[in-house]
Amino acid sequence: MAALHGDRIPYGFWILPVLGLLGWAGIGKGGGLFAGLLLAALLIGSVLAAVHHAELVALRLGEPYGTLVLTLAVTIIELALIVSLMLSGKPSPFLVRDTVQAVVFLVLHGVAGACIVVGALRHREQEFSTSGASAFLAVLMPMVALVLILPNHTLTTPGPYYSNRQLAFVAVACSALYLVFLFVQTVRHREYFLPAVAGGPAAHISPPPARIAGLAALLLVLSLTAVVLLAKSLAPSIETGIAAVGAPSRLAGVIVAAIVLLPETGAALAAARADRLQTSINLALGSAVACIGLTIPAVVVISLWFNLPLALGVDSGGTVLLVLSFLMAMLTYGQGRTNLLAGFVHLVLLACYVFLIFEP
Repeated sequence: MAALHGDRIPYGFWILPVLGLLGWAGIGKGGGLFAGLLLAALLIGSVLAAVHHAELVALRLGEPYGTLVLTLAVTIIELALIVSLMLSGKPSPFLVRDTVQAVVFLVLHGVAGACIVVGALRHREQEFSTSGASAFLAVLMPMVALVLILPNHTLTTPGPYYSNRQLAFVAVACSALYLVFLFVQTVRHREYFLPAVAGGPAAHISPPPARIAGLAALLLVLSLTAVVLLAKSLAPSIETGIAAVGAPSRLAGVIVAAIVLLPETGAALAAARADRLQTSINLALGSAVACIGLTIPAVVVISLWFNLPLALGVDSGGTVLLVLSFLMAMLTYGQGRTNLLAGFVHLVLLACYVFLIFEP
């Protein structure tokens, strides 16, 4: 977080979104391996710039509004990638399912597990608010069940598909859950999402001046614009690359989730190292909640408008892993303290998920 201090924004984070826009304008419609690699590099650079500017705005606003800004920025990036892949070439009906499932596993086990391990190695044990973690899980569990599990058990249409009316209902339900959660997080029970120990390390991070925060907000919009345009240009290259190496098609969803969560993972790990595990939890679990609460309604609208098939239900193995994941999450987040064992178990469950992609 040291890079966020001071009265100016590093030049690199001014330049990256501009280079992204120039790259899109120059080679966005071009083909070839070199063009695809260059677009990927510009996309990652624009994502990093977007998250940096979101962190500046976050520091100015304070918790929990700060992590909320970062989470929403990352969710917009994810939505841009998903929509770009949905509307390019021959869309896969399983892309949304695979991406949402990947986000849930990467967040619950990858980001959270890594943060717990890093924090445990440096601080042995770390404290967090059980009320805040429970609120995240209380919203995330029904969302995951509605989106990824229930489609296999309805009678109107055979799984893993919903009927159009069922899709619309699930989209409205996810939106309602997310809006009520936002009200609880930012107004009614804001204290649930603040550090468990008052006056901890987070209190010593000085926010940037209002002028810098305002400029960062404008650059955030510019960076997100570059990400959306680059994602649309890069989408065919992702699908072509997966097919060329003979990897499972489900890998596309994992790649989308990994690209989106990579910079946020860095922010969460930095917070865990600084003994601010509550911020790490807000970032990690908030990403999963926002992913479903915002992405699913948007892709449902696109699916219905363009008459695109949308398969959401996971297979039986995925259902078992999801149930096990939330059981482990309840054990981890129900104690208010974490240790090395809990983090390692989460990482093992992530390894199980990745292994089963290649060896189902």
